[in-house]
Amino acid sequence: MGTPRELVRYEQRFRRAGLPLFIEDFSPTHDIFNRAAPLLTLVFLVEMLGATSLKWHWWQNVLGAAAGLIILVGAFGLLNLYRRRPFWSLPTRFGLPELAVFVLLPALLPLVPEKQWHQFLGIAIGNLLLVGAVYVVVGYGLIATLYWSVRRIVGELGNSLASLVRALPLLLVFSLVLFINTEMWQVFAGMPVVFIVLSVLAFTLLSTLFLMVRLPKELDAIEDDVKSDPPLRRVQRLNLSVNLVIRQWVQALVVSTGVGLFFIAFGMLSISADIYSKWGIEPGSWSVSPGLLGHKLLLTASLVKVAIGIANFTGLYYSIALLTDSSYREEFLDNVSTELRDLFTARASYLALRDRLFTE
Repeated sequence: MGTPRELVRYEQRFRRAGLPLFIEDFSPTHDIFNRAAPLLTLVFLVEMLGATSLKWHWWQNVLGAAAGLIILVGAFGLLNLYRRRPFWSLPTRFGLPELAVFVLLPALLPLVPEKQWHQFLGIAIGNLLLVGAVYVVVGYGLIATLYWSVRRIVGELGNSLASLVRALPLLLVFSLVLFINTEMWQVFAGMPVVFIVLSVLAFTLLSTLFLMVRLPKELDAIEDDVKSDPPLRRVQRLNLSVNLVIRQWVQALVVSTGVGLFFIAFGMLSISADIYSKWGIEPGSWSVSPGLLGHKLLLTASLVKVAIGIANFTGLYYSIALLTDSSYREEFLDNVSTELRDLFTARASYLALRDRLFTE
């Protein structure tokens, strides 16, 4: 017949798979912010320091911090009483009143000593961003999805390296041409590290946008294939899309890292100090010259920048190829379909069990 314990096991399975929104009646007040209550409480208590001032004596700051702590704890205690909870209890649900107190009350403390409006805005905006981050990370199961990705990294490494080997014949020709191209070195070697990081973030964002545009069509096909019944709600599809994007990030990261390491190794073997001089390329802020079989290798900051640049292009190509190239697409989506078929079957059993338990 099924028991409530089985229902809990189904819900734990969805959470561990990074799909918490597969749980029916999943609520931000009960299932998201209460899980982050220890973090929110710690931040809330630390912000009592807003009642202090660098211009005060130490004993005044101690008194100010104590007063701030009393105000914060007292305010939440009164809110607990209003909610008909014990004064000293942690909230079992985080509704709008609890979140408003968390965001605004600590921000008011800096106004007491010196009317620091900029600090008020900084704390309020920071707390609001933290609430949003908790909602996204916990609500969409990003931690569980990342944990799943790390746990499966060995398997994904094998799949990604196999895909990399298949991709190399297509990539190697123009990649090697780019690598030994003077203009390529001049562009990346002279680029500040901050710009290198920004270019990596920009390419990651570009590939993510492409995936988010293509995934709805792919999810429709997967749902039809595995006969998902009842169909996923919009928010569940979004949860699943985020889950699949993170999985593809892991594979693309492995592939691009492999390409970057390959070109670093190849550059150490093939690009000597004389070539740097002839090309008019500076080694960069640092360089290392290890020995190998009686020969001097050269590892420089410029070489690392160029390798990262090529790896960046490769990661973008691979992310797009996973959903456009037939061989990559079938391999990736076959693995996904197998897992989703099991999850959708479990979801159907979970919903049937839930209906029976709630109608008894």
